[in-house]
Amino acid sequence: MTNAPETSQQPDHRETPADVGRLHRLGRWCARRPWWVIAAWLLVLLTALGADRAWGGSYDDDFALPGTAVQTGADLLDAHGSDTVRGIASQIVLHADTGSLYPHRDAVGTAAAGLKELPEVISVADPLSTPGAVSADGTTGIMTVRFTENPSRFETSYLQGIDDAVRGLRADGVQVEYSGPLGQLARPKAEDRLSEGIGLATAVVVLLAGFGSLAAAGLPLLTAVVGLLSGMALLGLLAAAFTFGNAAPTLATMMGLGVGVDYALFLITRHRRLLRDLDDPVEAAGRAMATSGRAVIVAAATVALALGGLYASGVTFIGTLGLAAGLTVLVAAVAALTLSPALLGVTGRRIDHWRVRTPVDEPSGTADTWHRWAATVGRRPWLFLAAGSLVLAMLAIPAASMRLGHVDSGANPTDYTDRRAYDLVADGFGPGTNGQFTIVAHLGDKRTAPSALSDSLHDALTSTPGVAHVTTPVTSDDGALLIATVTPDTGPQEEATSDLMHRLEEDTLPDALSAADAEGYVTGVTAAQLAFRDVVVDRLPVIVTVVVAASFLLLLTVFRSLLVALKAALLNLLSIGAAYGVVVAVFQWGWGGGLFGVDEPVPVESYVPMMMFAIVFGLSMDYEVFLLSRIREAWLHTKDNHLSVATGLAGTARVITCAALIMTSVFLAFLLSTNVVIKMLALGLGVSVVIDATVVRLVLVPSTMYLLGRANWWLPRRLDRLLPHLDPEGPTPRPTPTASPDVDTVPVQAASGERR
Repeated sequence: MTNAPETSQQPDHRETPADVGRLHRLGRWCARRPWWVIAAWLLVLLTALGADRAWGGSYDDDFALPGTAVQTGADLLDAHGSDTVRGIASQIVLHADTGSLYPHRDAVGTAAAGLKELPEVISVADPLSTPGAVSADGTTGIMTVRFTENPSRFETSYLQGIDDAVRGLRADGVQVEYSGPLGQLARPKAEDRLSEGIGLATAVVVLLAGFGSLAAAGLPLLTAVVGLLSGMALLGLLAAAFTFGNAAPTLATMMGLGVGVDYALFLITRHRRLLRDLDDPVEAAGRAMATSGRAVIVAAATVALALGGLYASGVTFIGTLGLAAGLTVLVAAVAALTLSPALLGVTGRRIDHWRVRTPVDEPSGTADTWHRWAATVGRRPWLFLAAGSLVLAMLAIPAASMRLGHVDSGANPTDYTDRRAYDLVADGFGPGTNGQFTIVAHLGDKRTAPSALSDSLHDALTSTPGVAHVTTPVTSDDGALLIATVTPDTGPQEEATSDLMHRLEEDTLPDALSAADAEGYVTGVTAAQLAFRDVVVDRLPVIVTVVVAASFLLLLTVFRSLLVALKAALLNLLSIGAAYGVVVAVFQWGWGGGLFGVDEPVPVESYVPMMMFAIVFGLSMDYEVFLLSRIREAWLHTKDNHLSVATGLAGTARVITCAALIMTSVFLAFLLSTNVVIKMLALGLGVSVVIDATVVRLVLVPSTMYLLGRANWWLPRRLDRLLPHLDPEGPTPRPTPTASPDVDTVPVQAASGERR
């Protein structure tokens, strides 16, 4: 039976001081003085772009792990090693198209001499006079060049000197390819413009379908683009002072563009709804800021908090990736909160001009599609909860077999020089040559009988399972080190290579060196990548704990409910697990990988799960905040749980769907990137948004809230007194006498036909 709500539960529409709070005043001020705000943003944008062009930095992957055994070994080589082991090594791979390399000895020597003359070069190893540097059939050779710094950080113009030095070799009929850091420098520079264009074009189509007019559709896009360009310019300036990974600008673009459109979309949608009642664009902009503007702040803070939680990993590389994405998110929020009301002030009542179809607004009754959907879920909440959970569980199954590693050059397109070098080395020397380990034995002060120790170390390394070849250990110039190179049986992406590294560190080296009281270390590029993976795996539980706990506390403070905050955290974990499962199935299992430009199965890049967790958790909380804000608003007015859920779902379903379509298109457009790691992030984030906007928001959230009933909003009084008060939506705007009935302000019969 349906009873009318008690008088004490009727909404109070009296003007309150909060109605003219800071956000309300900010929205009105921006709408009243739009040209001042627009001019200020143009000044900021042009200044930031000019400064970035003049002083902006570059991006480079820095996997340094201070305090680890790998880093200790590298530091010992720098301190005690000769020119042949110091610095950063990169390979130039030579391949004779016909015959062997030996007839080209003069050209090889000339090229080596030319390379030695280049700045930043420490040493060059002529492959024809270096043991083990030429394949057994004599067709392929590896010329190792050592640089004072990582050559991947050099200006692209540096390659001209390299090309000039090896020009004679190419003229002599020798194929020359660059590997390692030098190959990274030679890669075509990643261009995200096509992906950005696809994302923006999709956004235009979705916004036109959602708003129905060019004016309304253009405002979120304009706001998002201005915010993105400003944020990227600021990131470029920060890159001059800090080291950001190569993926940082792409990740920042994905996040900045996606949330930028979302935040402006939510504000402008609420403005159009209020303008229908108030007929005053300035006041409507102020009220939209005082309500949805607060939700934007909470949503942006949640995303930034999740991304900032990456610093809890203790790995600078990962923390700076989170910082890059968080920066564009915050700039996008500031643009939405200032530029959007200014543009709304310029547009005025003409927001629905240049129509392409009849504009669609939020529902003003209970007979719309979304209310009917809410009623359907409300009739069988257990069924929908079980079905939605089953879908997510099935998608998450592959995640149980996730294998982390490093996606090396073997997964790059064949038109990349480092991919061709990788294949030549694997064919000529075996797959393990692309992932060699450098063994460093620190002899300390004793340094006794190095020849005997060298022989025993060589024997121990050779007899270790998984080792294909070991060079004879050599003593450093000062006698402090023994140095050897170990070639695994398997390629650098194989799990067996990782097992070999651990076997060397934990068994072989301690056993072989204990009698001499020496310390052994496994170092090199492949060892550093595997050590980085191990550190990330160890720190992932810390990241999960920090991000979930911080987000739980924020939602608890905002929505004043233990169960709502706990439910949001648990549901987001389910959606993240499902996204992990899709990434594993496509990239690690190879299911449909060819459709995305990945020809062979690869491990999941070590830091991708950590990045995905922070980003997906933050974005999921975005939609959670917008949905729960409207549900809570209706609850405070009606104290009717079923009606509140139906009202909140109906009021936000259209805008969340549009926002999700836009963000999904932005993410999936980056599948066009040639970087496999970017493809992983793009697919994982795109899938997670789809899952979150459909299964989670439309099925799991309403079904759980129906089942919990009034307990949704329970909070112990003592805890309520301890928590600060942060209202995500603020006071509901006072309706005018001409306003049409609205489910937000007029209690109506619950969508399910029952009050709880």
